[in-house]
Amino acid sequence: VQLQASGGGLVQAGGSLRLSCTASGSTLDYYAFGWFRQAPGKEREAVSSISGSGSSTWYADSAQGRFVISRDNAKKTVYLQMNNLKSEDTAVYYCAAEDYGLGFPAFPTVHAFSSWGLGTQVTVSS
Repeated sequence: VQLQASGGGLVQAGGSLRLSCTASGSTLDYYAFGWFRQAPGKEREAVSSISGSGSSTWYADSAQGRFVISRDNAKKTVYLQMNNLKSEDTAVYYCAAEDYGLGFPAFPTVHAFSSWGLGTQVTVSS
């Protein structure tokens, strides 16, 4: 599966952005998706993930209560709505996917996903 992330940009602290990850390929109903981010000089970290059906989601502590992950399988698109953005959210955001069937990675790491898209830059000014 090929992935393309979009929706990044420059926003003031407290603002919102919605990232999109559009996938190409056959049905994605069994693919779990993850959003990761990487700030300069730091390791890539998981932000949120969602199961194939959308019934299971996971959020990093830093994202809990501010970010919402969702998916539209008919559009082959996964979204990350980011609200109340902070300067520490500044990073390149990547989406990733993996065929987990009916499963879902309980602790998403970079090793839990084999398909990656190019990142989209999110910059939050304080």
